[in-house]
Amino acid sequence: MIGESDLLRYSRQILLKDVGHKGQEKLLNSRVLVIGTGGLGSPASYYLAAAGVGTLGIVDFDTVNMSNLHRQILHFTDDLERNKVDSAEEKLKKLNPGINIIKYPVKLNADNIEDIIRQYDVVIDAVDNYPTRYLISDSCYRLNKPLVEGAVLGFEGILMTIIPNESPCYRCLYPVPPEAGKVPTCNDVGIIGMVAGTIGSLQALEAVKVILGIGRTLSGRILTFDGLNLDFRTIDWKRKSNCPLCGENAVKK
Repeated sequence: MIGESDLLRYSRQILLKDVGHKGQEKLLNSRVLVIGTGGLGSPASYYLAAAGVGTLGIVDFDTVNMSNLHRQILHFTDDLERNKVDSAEEKLKKLNPGINIIKYPVKLNADNIEDIIRQYDVVIDAVDNYPTRYLISDSCYRLNKPLVEGAVLGFEGILMTIIPNESPCYRCLYPVPPEAGKVPTCNDVGIIGMVAGTIGSLQALEAVKVILGIGRTLSGRILTFDGLNLDFRTIDWKRKSNCPLCGENAVKK
């Protein structure tokens, strides 16, 4: 049941016909894992906490440095050298002390990822490297966990929602990881903070829609965002029969 203080906190959200009391109860009983508390993970986890997602898992093995601060809005100047999960937890708890936050100050690998992911209803991928992105995507598919993928670079962002066995998976789009050094990163070409904020916020929105079963998610579509020209586009995409993960002849692990 929703308590009296929660009724006030979430009142404007409960007014929405697609949320209501039942929807808010679903959110309070839901569990979302945000992998990465940087440019994407900061706004995503902030809005999920504000919305009343009952249990929020946050994964990050890194510490806060000065170059993070222009876009990673959960971390302040006073947080330099702190573990990012500790810095993030502090801000999220100040925003909404009623939610449960589980910290994972670890580097994800094949030995620990599935034990973590299987505890959650929805996973948000907010990492900045391809090996971890593929590890997350493959694990979510095997565990049948909805995954909200986001990536940003420069003034551009991309977003997709992957529902295992229903929508195309990440490998339908990119079958194998690129060779190291072949694809530019934010360290190479830079990133404007507001683009990360836009895509991270949309990742949180997609997660809420998946939990509540409302609206049309980006399952089977890719959203691209050009911040320099303020242009959003969506592109339809389909599962590939020859996909190495979800295709007809994929090797099941």
